Amino acid sequence: MKEYLNRRLGTLLFDFMPLQVIGTMEKEVEGLALDSRLLRGGEVFFALKGTQVDGHRFIPEAVEAGAAAIVCEELPEQLDERVTYIQVDNAARALGLMASTYYAYPSRALKLVGITGTNGKTSTATLAYQAVSALGYKAGLISTVENRIGSKVLPATHTTPNAIELQALLFEMVQAGCDFAFMEVSSHALAQRRLEGTHFTGAVFTNLSHDHLDYHGSFKAYMQAKQRLFTSLDHSAFALFNADDKHSWTIKYSTRAWTYRYSLQRIEDMTFKGKVASFDLAGMELLIDGYPFYTPLLGTYNAYNILAAYGMLLLLRFKREDVLRALSAVQGAPGRLQKVQVEGSSVLGIVDYAHTPDALENVLDTLRSCLKGGEHLITVVGAGGDRDKAKRPRMAAIAARLSDRLILTSDNPRTEKPESILEDMQAGLSADKMRKTLVIVDRRQAIRAACRLAGEKDVILLAGKGHEKYQEIQGVKHPFDDVEELKQALAESKEQTIKR
Repeated sequence: MKEYLNRRLGTLLFDFMPLQVIGTMEKEVEGLALDSRLLRGGEVFFALKGTQVDGHRFIPEAVEAGAAAIVCEELPEQLDERVTYIQVDNAARALGLMASTYYAYPSRALKLVGITGTNGKTSTATLAYQAVSALGYKAGLISTVENRIGSKVLPATHTTPNAIELQALLFEMVQAGCDFAFMEVSSHALAQRRLEGTHFTGAVFTNLSHDHLDYHGSFKAYMQAKQRLFTSLDHSAFALFNADDKHSWTIKYSTRAWTYRYSLQRIEDMTFKGKVASFDLAGMELLIDGYPFYTPLLGTYNAYNILAAYGMLLLLRFKREDVLRALSAVQGAPGRLQKVQVEGSSVLGIVDYAHTPDALENVLDTLRSCLKGGEHLITVVGAGGDRDKAKRPRMAAIAARLSDRLILTSDNPRTEKPESILEDMQAGLSADKMRKTLVIVDRRQAIRAACRLAGEKDVILLAGKGHEKYQEIQGVKHPFDDVEELKQALAESKEQTIKR
């Protein structure tokens, strides 16, 4: 595979001008690295100023480990004559551009679509990937849940990988013969310029609501980070917007790309129009551009995700009838309104990744609207530690308002005390709402309690962790799978299910 790479150091500077270069550019490099501990000799080491650590601190270790070149914003006081030093004004930008060049510009060989927004990124990207694969094309997927190259599954550690991992992944997709790739684009990745050097055929904006303000500092900064994806598009690309989200109109006017809109609420001047005709806990019937369409997926926001994927695929020049047929058979993303049932029990479990106020409200509204009468909705939810604290009382208030019974429990407490997180959540509840609320710190026990409370045909929502297979406590990731835990708890309690 190495013969396809641009390994000459001088070649890696084709797309930008450094401030200065000290040393020879006539070198063959063996790779790119952000972590000095992973160097084996001959790599280019990038000294990035991160949110936690300044990579400049590790330049001596990188030199000692045999780095061929150092890319940095500030030159070290002592220079090693064996090493080439490349000083740049922005090391993160240089990393993205050099990584793209090193891996022979893989995004240019793919029809790559980026999906950004607060909610719906994973589902929209997954729906598009599954539909294109069902139509017989080889496609790639980069998502929070997993990365895929054709049918090959790779673990995902971040919503959007770092620039080196991203370009390597795109390169592998090209080598494997992929024609298309669908990629979740996070606000963190955009703010940290991980996508520099990546060429997008198109981009999709799903929606924008309260999230990640602990990182971005303000909602305006959060929106501006999302906006960067669209300002990076060139004149040949397409930009598809959810016209029912008010923030799309601000972002729409920042792009040079061809713009298109989709909507479930508006009719006039929409490129792609949808309408929810009927729904229940089994699925939904939609009208998409006037064509009848059925899906086993639940919820208005899944209708938005389907409409976004539909519009995206039509803009990629797929035939309408093929797209509708393929999308009607998709499974959706794991941990997104995923149904969990066990034989012998009429209780329906739902596992969802909802971890923001807006996402939680959407899920609960969806489930509430599907109930026919007499069933109870029991919600088990927590909030992540070391993250935006402002959303904790809001999430609890939403869950209490829309649930018949509420159990507050641990999510990923990380380095915080779970009890403190739960106290923050309870601050959003009135005395009346607290009367229908249980607080159970242990997530496993909370799930079992919900199953014991459930009566015939009741619905249990287990929110917050979705597809995750772990629970992070004090820096340690313990095995924990919401789907498996819920299955086991439902099986244990089915004999005790309350009959109505």
